[in-house]
Amino acid sequence: MMRSSYLEDDVILLLKDITGMVEPQSTQERERLIQSGRHYCEMLPIEYVPTEKYMEVYAEALRNYSKPVAVAVGRLCDKIIEKKGKNIVLVSLARAGIPIGILIKRYMKFRYDIEVSHYSISIIRGKGIDGNAIKYLLERYPAESLLFVDGWIGKGAILNQLKQAISEYKGVSADIAVVADPANVTDLCGTHEDILIPSSCLNCTVSGLVSRTFLRDDIIGKDDFHGAVYYGELKNSDLSYQFIKAIEDNFQVDCGSDESKIDGFGIDEVKKIAADFNISDINFIKPGIGETTRVLLRRVPYIVLIDEKYRNSDETVHIIRLAKEKNVKVSYYPLVHYKCCGIIKKLSDV
Repeated sequence: MMRSSYLEDDVILLLKDITGMVEPQSTQERERLIQSGRHYCEMLPIEYVPTEKYMEVYAEALRNYSKPVAVAVGRLCDKIIEKKGKNIVLVSLARAGIPIGILIKRYMKFRYDIEVSHYSISIIRGKGIDGNAIKYLLERYPAESLLFVDGWIGKGAILNQLKQAISEYKGVSADIAVVADPANVTDLCGTHEDILIPSSCLNCTVSGLVSRTFLRDDIIGKDDFHGAVYYGELKNSDLSYQFIKAIEDNFQVDCGSDESKIDGFGIDEVKKIAADFNISDINFIKPGIGETTRVLLRRVPYIVLIDEKYRNSDETVHIIRLAKEKNVKVSYYPLVHYKCCGIIKKLSDV
C-alpha cells in the first residue's frame, strides 16, 4: 500500500507506490509536452520548494482562514448526515481531497461521535476513475455507502468526469462533498463562496508527502491502482498535520447555514473570460483561489485575474506573492463567482 506521512487511522491510500520509478520534469518541459498532446498524468512535476517569504504568507493564510474552513467543514458534515445518513465511507480524490477527507472524518467524530472509514483513490481528467480502487471498495462496502470527497470545485470538470465514470457502477452515487463550490454545481458543500483553503497553497508538504497521481502503461499494470510518489526526503518540511490541527482546533458544534450562493454557474463566467481573452480551450482557464494557486505552482501561467474587490485581500496575498516570484502579470478584472482566476500560457508562447 502507498506510503504517506498520514496515519492509517486517518486515511488508507489506494495507490501504487512508484517512488523512484519516474524522473520528475520541470514545469516548462511538462507544459510543452502537455500542450503537444501528452497527458499530464504520464509525468510528475519537480515539487515546488516554497521561498521563505511564501511560507510566511502560508502561515498567515493558515492563521486567518482556519476558522472559516472549519465552519465550512462543519456545515458540509451536517449536510452529509442529513442527505446520506451515518453509514458512509469517505472516498477522497487524491490528492487535494485527502486532507479534507481527514477533516470530515474527524468532525464526524467530534460532532456526531461516529467513526467513518476513509480511503483515497485517484481520478484523472480525461482518463477517468481508478476502476481497481472502486472494485476494492465495492468488495468491502455497500455501493450506496461510498461518498466522494474533494477540496473545492473550480469549474466542475472533475465532477463531470466522476458522473461519467461512476455511471457503470450500480448503486454508487456521483455526489461529491466539497468544502467550497463557487461554481454552484453541488449542494453538498460547506460554502458556495470562493474561500481560501490553506492546503491549496502548497503541494505534497500539506498532503502527506504524496505526489499527484500518475498513470502510464509501462509502470501501472492493468491490475494496479493508479500510482503516486512518496517524497520522504521532504519530511522535515512536512506540514500535513499542522494544517489538520489548525482547522480541527476551530471546530464548533453549531456552524449555522451558508448564505453565499450566487445565481448562475461558474462555467458561464469561465466562457466569458474565454471570449474576453480570446481563449479557444477553456481547460486553459482555472478559476477560483485553489485552481489559480495550482496554475502558479504547477503550470506556466499567462496571466492571473483578480477581482477588484480583492485587490488588497488577505485571501489573494499568496497569489500575488507567487505571481511576483514567477514574473506573471496580475490584472484586475470583474468576477462574480470567483475571487481570482489563473490562465495558462499557450504552447506557442511558452
